[in-house]
Amino acid sequence: MIKKFADDTKVGHVTDSVEESCRLLEDINGLGRNMRTSDWNVTTMGRNLRAVDWASPFWTIQYINVYYDSMSLDNRIRYALSGIQVIYYPLLAAVGVSVNLLTIVILSRGKCGLSKCVTRYLVAMAAADLLVVIIDLILRQIPITYKRQLFFLRYVPMCNIHAVLLYAVTDCSVWFTVTFTFDRFVAICCQKLKTKYCTEKTATLLLGTIGLLSCVKNTFWYFMYSSSYNLANDPWFCMVPISVMQSRVWGVIELLHNIFTPGVPFVLILLLNAFTVRNILVASRARRRLRSRSSGESPSDPEMDSRRKSIILLFVISGNFILLWAVFMVFYIWNRMLWSQYVFVYLPDFLMELGFMLQLLSCCTNTCIYAVTQTKFRKQLKNMVKYPFTVIVKFIK
Repeated sequence: MIKKFADDTKVGHVTDSVEESCRLLEDINGLGRNMRTSDWNVTTMGRNLRAVDWASPFWTIQYINVYYDSMSLDNRIRYALSGIQVIYYPLLAAVGVSVNLLTIVILSRGKCGLSKCVTRYLVAMAAADLLVVIIDLILRQIPITYKRQLFFLRYVPMCNIHAVLLYAVTDCSVWFTVTFTFDRFVAICCQKLKTKYCTEKTATLLLGTIGLLSCVKNTFWYFMYSSSYNLANDPWFCMVPISVMQSRVWGVIELLHNIFTPGVPFVLILLLNAFTVRNILVASRARRRLRSRSSGESPSDPEMDSRRKSIILLFVISGNFILLWAVFMVFYIWNRMLWSQYVFVYLPDFLMELGFMLQLLSCCTNTCIYAVTQTKFRKQLKNMVKYPFTVIVKFIK
């Protein structure tokens, strides 16, 4: 009975008042699919219904307080995360837009001591992350978090177009990281191929091809989703017909999409990094032996120092991507297999919200990585931050 009502809610069959529709949707999503009957306390819920200010963005905190005894641990965690998102997402949006813009400007000036090829990859990654922050975080997650204030979006018929753009820029963000990892693998491990492959022209061609393929690949979302917003992470954010959710054809298509992004990139990044580490260790031992024999001591090696800095940057970026995308990938693939009845065990719903929070965080961390690992980038960043204050001081004087 609850399952059928939840499905009806997802396809937009609830047409009561705005407040009642939102409340019913949140109750069903929040209570979870695997909540036991014993978790319900109808008397308490009915008595305390008016105690929650549904118009407040902090209603989740009140909701936990009112219905604490009738909620499972999974739902307490999920509602707690929803309360955190009220502050977390707007703050992350402000930080994400500013740091990615700063990164694009700093790297584009070419004063960070990086090759043009590497600079092109890093600028593309920052631009893709900026688009993810705008299209996913600002235009998707924030309206979901503030659904009572932005309920009018349910009547804006653009969700399927939004979905195509969102998944396209997400694919670009992920696969740009893969291309950068492969470029560094070639530069370090394939010296004969390095001069032909590790060029600005090749980087531009690869990045443009990936961007075009990402747009073409994700056009099927336009036909899979409806044009109406659901304003909920289920994990879909558009209205989806039940026939599509339970269709094995669409299920296979969506499963392949999630395997392709970010499943395949996970494997490729791990393999490329493993081969790169192996090559560096072998080369380091060989160079150390040769230099010690020729000079009788082990002086500093500029070549190995340069490689060490390059590999630190590569590993930190790759490791950051894997760690922050892991929860999202596992939940999304498992959820699709669940709807297609390949598995019958539900994962806690709060993992979905945690996955979104970590995945979006990954779009705002690369600037910090560059600042920590690259001395010249850090210097340029300080100059950019100081510049407005310097202008103000000069104007006052």
